[in-house]
Amino acid sequence: MIKRTIYIGNPAYLKLQDRQLKVIDPDSKTAKGSIPVEDIAILLLDHFRITITNQLMVQLQGNNCIIISCDAHHMPFAYMLPIYSHSEYSQRLRTQLEASEPLKKALWKQLVIQKIKNQQNLLQKEGKPFNHLNKFWENVKSGDTSNMEGRAAQNYWKYLFMDFKRERFGTPPNHLLNYGYAILRSIVARALSGSGLHPSLGVFHKNKYNPYGLADDIMEPYRPYVDKMVVNCTFRYGENPELNKETKSYLLNIATQDVTINNVTRPLMIAVNTTTASLYKCYSGEIRNLKLPVF
Repeated sequence: MIKRTIYIGNPAYLKLQDRQLKVIDPDSKTAKGSIPVEDIAILLLDHFRITITNQLMVQLQGNNCIIISCDAHHMPFAYMLPIYSHSEYSQRLRTQLEASEPLKKALWKQLVIQKIKNQQNLLQKEGKPFNHLNKFWENVKSGDTSNMEGRAAQNYWKYLFMDFKRERFGTPPNHLLNYGYAILRSIVARALSGSGLHPSLGVFHKNKYNPYGLADDIMEPYRPYVDKMVVNCTFRYGENPELNKETKSYLLNIATQDVTINNVTRPLMIAVNTTTASLYKCYSGEIRNLKLPVF
C-alpha cells in the first residue's frame, strides 16, 4: 500500500494517541480526525499555529516519515528526516563516501540523458515540437561537461509554455513548479534516507550550502512528472493559476503519479525507492546502470 501525504493548513494541535496522529482544534479542543502513523510518508505543516508533540515527531521519524514546514508564503521551507532509517546505515554511508569521481560522473550522465528524454516525451505528448532535443541527449558526455542539461532546458521551456522563462522567482507558473519540485525533493530525500544514503552527498550538486545535493541529482529525471501536473493546472485553473488550496492539493498528488521503470508501472513514491536502491547498488559495484523512470 502506498503511504499517504498529509497536509495540515489550519491551526491544529497534533499529538500521538494509540499509534495514531491525532488532530485537535486548538480553539474548540475538539478532535478533527486521526491517521495511523505507519500510513504516513509526508506530513506537510502549512500554518504558524500548528503545535506538534515531540512524541509524535519521534514516532513519525521511526516510520521514515518526512516532516515539511512551510514559510509565510506557504512554500515548503524545511525538511525533517531521521538521522538514519536503514539497518546498514554506517556501512552504506562509507560505501557512498568512497564512490569514485569517474563513477559519479557516469551516474550524472545517466541522470541527464534520462531527464532530457523525459522532457522530450512530455513535449511529444503535449503536441509540442520535440525532435530538436535529440541532439542534446545524444551528446551528453561523462559528467555532462558540455552542459547539455542546461542547453536542453532552454529549448524545452520555450516550447512547453507560451512566452515562459524558467526562474525561481519568475512569473507564473514558476510558483507552481517551485511548489511541485519542493514536494518531489522531499519524496526523493525520504527514499535516499530509506536506502541508507545521505541526501547531502551529491554526485553533481555539491554546493557546500546545499544539504540535499543528492536529492537534487536523483530528482532530475522525475521533474517532468511535476511539469506535466503544472501543465494540467493551467488547463484546470487558467493560464495563470494561483498557488491556493486547490492547486496545492492537486500538486500534492505527485506521489501517486504512475511511473514506469523497466516496463513496470508503479506510483512515483515507490518508483523513487527503486531508483535510490539502484543507486546504492551502483555505489557498491553490484550494477552499473541506475533504474530510472521513462516518461
